[in-house]
Amino acid sequence: MSVVVFTVACSAGTKADGTKADGTKADGVQPGTALRTAAMASAKPLGHALTGTLVERIAVSPYVYLRLTTATGDLWVAVLDAPLTVGARVTVYNALLMEQFESKSLKRTFDRIYFGSLDAPGALPTEMAGTGTATATGAAPRAAGATPAVVAAPVAPVAKATGADARTIAELWTQKDRLANAVVSVRGTVVKYNAAVMGKNWLHLQDGSGDATKGTHDLTVTTLDAASVGATVTITGTVHLNRDVGAGYTFPMLIEDAKVVAK
Repeated sequence: MSVVVFTVACSAGTKADGTKADGTKADGVQPGTALRTAAMASAKPLGHALTGTLVERIAVSPYVYLRLTTATGDLWVAVLDAPLTVGARVTVYNALLMEQFESKSLKRTFDRIYFGSLDAPGALPTEMAGTGTATATGAAPRAAGATPAVVAAPVAPVAKATGADARTIAELWTQKDRLANAVVSVRGTVVKYNAAVMGKNWLHLQDGSGDATKGTHDLTVTTLDAASVGATVTITGTVHLNRDVGAGYTFPMLIEDAKVVAK
């Protein structure tokens, strides 16, 4: 689903507050299971999109709080940060109502606030979009009607990780069926990184192996660890196939809950 799942890390009125990799605070990025359960239990689905005129904007990276003037009055919403300006018409989809939500970063409690997404249902959230390569077996997420462009692998060959579970990205794609639900290690260069999307950090890894025209040169990874574009890292995580991330999109292969080590 395309609702912004980072909100589940803070339940209404809780004292929980996430901490980013640089040590600064950010609302709702702490992925604790107990907090997630409590927050989802307290969230009340709105059932339709919210549309209004933006009259106030408070950025708390990587999120932004928006006060919208709607046909029924003013209300607060929170979404992933976006370049919105006062006066713009804004639509928030899949809105979930939270009552007595405390933002530690703002030192403020919202009586009522809606958490949602600027991405319309059926559209892949831009923060999770692939590197632009996709085929029937490609690395980018696929959906009916989606035809991403094909690009060449932009990185030089990287030495393979060591150990019995080590694979190159090309080997992962070739062996993916028998590696389903297995733990693997891959060494490569980070070519794309998005923090705090759906409660996780998302990165794309390439090691110079694979075929860019078939999408087998790129690997999508989720992690709670930080990374930076251009860094050479070794990831160790679990292989999941045909992973549905909502909005009609499925990753043919996704490495989840990975540990990321710079080396």
